[in-house]
Amino acid sequence: MIKSQVLALSSLEVAILIAVTIPTLWALFSAPFVPTPMKVVRKMLKLAKIKEGEKIYDLGCGDGRLVHLASKEYKAEAIGFELSPLVFAIAKFLQPFWRSKAKIKFRNFHRQDISDANIIVCYLMPNTLEKMLKKFQTLKKGTRIISYAFKIPGLNLIHQEPRVREENMSPIWVYEI
Repeated sequence: MIKSQVLALSSLEVAILIAVTIPTLWALFSAPFVPTPMKVVRKMLKLAKIKEGEKIYDLGCGDGRLVHLASKEYKAEAIGFELSPLVFAIAKFLQPFWRSKAKIKFRNFHRQDISDANIIVCYLMPNTLEKMLKKFQTLKKGTRIISYAFKIPGLNLIHQEPRVREENMSPIWVYEI
């Protein structure tokens, strides 16, 4: 009897491990969690030229720092998508400390309807940006896309903030549909 309880518990542990590992690995290859320095987050938000009430999505929001600042400082309707269960748990743990109205959702951003966005921010790998290109191109006219570190070929570039090596800041690319 004890042996069967141990096996049942082990099966549950394996199921939990699989449930956590698969989305974490998917997120790692799609948008690995590399926290964007706060100085860069503030620069990205400034370049986005956010107006109060605009909807901003952060694709692969990590710990949620960008959406919280967008909500608190710009009064934006800010929503972040995070797929890694561990990173999502960290973001949800930190959320009350920000005291913002931002929402962080445990979702695969590839499958989300972002057509109502005014602004999209992302720090994604080039292969992921390439997969998102078709979705970006269907956004409404005037939507701004801010990409940290990696260029998005095929979009209308309106501004590029250069790399600043001494400040450990990669380029910031600003696009408009």
